[in-house]
Amino acid sequence: MTGFGIIAHIRNKPISSDRLKFNKGNKAMNMKFRNYILAAALFVGVLSGQSLAQAGNSGGGRLAGTWDATVSITNCATGDVLSTFQSTGTFHAGGTFTGITSGTPPSMRSPEAGVWRHEGAGTYQLRFKAYLFNPAGAPTAYQIVTHNVELDKNNLDYTSSGDARIFAMNGTQIGAGCSSAVGTRMVLD
Repeated sequence: MTGFGIIAHIRNKPISSDRLKFNKGNKAMNMKFRNYILAAALFVGVLSGQSLAQAGNSGGGRLAGTWDATVSITNCATGDVLSTFQSTGTFHAGGTFTGITSGTPPSMRSPEAGVWRHEGAGTYQLRFKAYLFNPAGAPTAYQIVTHNVELDKNNLDYTSSGDARIFAMNGTQIGAGCSSAVGTRMVLD
């Protein structure tokens, strides 16, 4: 639905083209209609400005896109790799993130949802959350992963590292771990 369609349905009354003609005899209705248009335009403008400011500040939007990554779960103390798996994530313009992984079956872990921000130069911070389930499908915990991301100057590859904290559904932390990733931008040939 377009922005105009949203305004047209504010009062649950579709506006037909004949109702769009301004009637000089009904100034109060015309002012109300103009105020709806102005409010909608401001709303869309504010949202657009926030997205552009967040993504476009000093190269911040360079990370936006979909990436394939190889993730390594590591021993936090030694850095030894414990396991490796593939993951795909999308850094959306405006600072949100979604991802999926082959590291845990989909029936045992939800997709990833999170946020990211530009820290400066080619550095970014990423944080996402995923829910964990038992074999019966009941939620047992959630995981919060935080990574620092370094984007190369050609905008096609990144490296990242960080930690994962696991919480029981009541919010009590029950585990922690470390991980790193190497990502490559997904492109059309």
